[in-house]
Amino acid sequence: MTRRSAAPLLLLHAVRLEGFADSDVLAERAGLRHGEALRMLHEAQREGRVQHTAFGGIEGWSLTESGRAEDERLLSAELRAADPEGEVAAVYRDFLPLNARLLRAVTDWQLAPTEEDAFAPNDHADRDRDARILDELAALGAALAELEARLAGVLARLSGYADRYAAALQRARSGMHEWVDRTDTDSCHRVWFQLHEDLLATLGLSRAAEV
Repeated sequence: MTRRSAAPLLLLHAVRLEGFADSDVLAERAGLRHGEALRMLHEAQREGRVQHTAFGGIEGWSLTESGRAEDERLLSAELRAADPEGEVAAVYRDFLPLNARLLRAVTDWQLAPTEEDAFAPNDHADRDRDARILDELAALGAALAELEARLAGVLARLSGYADRYAAALQRARSGMHEWVDRTDTDSCHRVWFQLHEDLLATLGLSRAAEV
């Protein structure tokens, strides 16, 4: 049976996944009303778990070390209760080879090596090459949807990634190249990166352990 996470975990984890974001983004990410999310953020701030920073006309929320520790504690307790069969860990193992393919595809999207320059940027003049990369990203999106269906059967909060990825890919296919790899939009790469972080956090793993 799918487990639905408590609101405090959803919000704290949204802050972790976004890294630094305003309350509107965090409320949407956590699936909460903005007023409720803002109230909870201020409460978490009083507890020392999040901090609000403003600079250069930009402001947002981020986790403190205490907040990260609390997020990890809540995630661990949730996983023990929701996933005694280890399905999330099994999905993570299936995710890793797909992750390697995604990284290759993004690199190919960013670079188009020549004999003179192995790191020449992709100017997207070769439409056939770009189309092949987009087809690979589409295949990865289909695989992502299958993995997400398994994850969402355990934890409801692990749903939504496939739809976000598909929306970004659709924009990229329309000629908006930045929707493949930009880090400041909900691009294919950013959505994939956040899922990767979500899996690691949920399982109590680190990226360093993958190397």
